[in-house]
Amino acid sequence: MTATHDPRQNYLLAALPASEFDRVAPHLQLVTLQLGEVLYESGGQLKHVYFPTNSIVSLLYVMENGASAENGRGRQ
Repeated sequence: MTATHDPRQNYLLAALPASEFDRVAPHLQLVTLQLGEVLYESGGQLKHVYFPTNSIVSLLYVMENGASAENGRGRQ
């Protein structure tokens, strides 16, 4: 089952004025990610910007004592 993809399903991209979206649009690329895939490690170099359209992205915080907390934001 393949759904039609529209980058404007992302709230940030949808909020851009049409002229600004038109400047960004040619640089957007649809990427399929696997469950649990790491997009960025603390201290690493950020190589890409992601604009989720139908996924859940979470931030995992690891404390000094080894405990962790996860904060997620979804878009389905």
